[in-house]
Amino acid sequence: MNRTSFRAALVPGAAALALSISLTACGASNESTESGSDAGSSTETGSLSGELNGAGSSAQEKAMEAWSTGFQGLNPDVTLNYNPLGSGDGRTQFIEGGTLFAGTDSYFSDDEGELSKANERCGSDVIEVPSYVSPIAVMFNLEGVDALNMDSDTIAKIFDQKITKWNDPAIADQNPDVELPDTDITTVHRQDDSGTTKNFTDYLGKASDSWSYEAEDAFPVKGGVAAEGTSGVVAAVTNGNGTIGYADESQVGDLSVVSVKVGDEYVAPSAESAAKVVAVSPAVEGRPEVDMAVDVDRTTEEAGSYPVILLSYLVACQTYPSADEADLVKGFLEYVVSDEGQQAAADNAGSAPLDADTASRAQGIVEAISAE
Repeated sequence: MNRTSFRAALVPGAAALALSISLTACGASNESTESGSDAGSSTETGSLSGELNGAGSSAQEKAMEAWSTGFQGLNPDVTLNYNPLGSGDGRTQFIEGGTLFAGTDSYFSDDEGELSKANERCGSDVIEVPSYVSPIAVMFNLEGVDALNMDSDTIAKIFDQKITKWNDPAIADQNPDVELPDTDITTVHRQDDSGTTKNFTDYLGKASDSWSYEAEDAFPVKGGVAAEGTSGVVAAVTNGNGTIGYADESQVGDLSVVSVKVGDEYVAPSAESAAKVVAVSPAVEGRPEVDMAVDVDRTTEEAGSYPVILLSYLVACQTYPSADEADLVKGFLEYVVSDEGQQAAADNAGSAPLDADTASRAQGIVEAISAE
């Protein structure tokens, strides 16, 4: 039994959300001597050592726990430090050279030169590979109500402070069998810059005519309760009555969730319904081969699909100054996009494993990571 550690990376200047979780991997060191059987990896099990620092998405937190356990179990001389301080700050830390990799729930945009800065940091096109597909749950805590149906316009108006009572006709008409109280609605949103927020507002902007804001990492509407990180939003909704918020579905616990209208049906968040959306979504135009950014189709009417999702990425450079750094990043990313790594995340976080074609392309990209 190997004792492994999953700690917050103490990156200089980061207003970090502290995470200190001790994980135990039993029997992991007895796995096959090559990780390539699942991932196409050439990294020999147990050959890596050192400290690998990353930061970013808090939505990936549960998946990162599983990846840390599995990767460190195969490489007991490696310490993986990941700080779940949010996607925006994670991308910033990566650009500034404070970490070797980052997790982000929204791909690099060049609206403010962010993509160019990442490429400059790396000295070549930055790598962005999908690592984690998960629904964003619209979760709520309302005494006596266990589940609700809503269309995109209703959700948009709630988070835009235009629907303020739970028994509003817009909600009641879609839930005729539910007795809704005359309770004030309290919305809860992320305080920090968040890829989850960007994905959620992207859905509202594309699927609803009632949302007039751009997709942004910072929540654009004043009012409601602001909370730090995924765990902060979940806690704020849990501790209130009449509260509603949004978070990675894997972390909502026992909170009630909204089934979202897609076509003529209402679809609950699940790994399967999230995966269906990714399958019908196009790649971002004009990106290099090592950048697998996807424009999620928020308006799909594909049966059984759930378009309020986040498609989370791991970010890295194609080359690093030293072979030790390159081998650590390569080895970890190879594990994440392997069948084993994707199944570990699915088991621990309820995410949807990458489809075979996407995983194969991602594996080919990360296998090429090398020293300068």
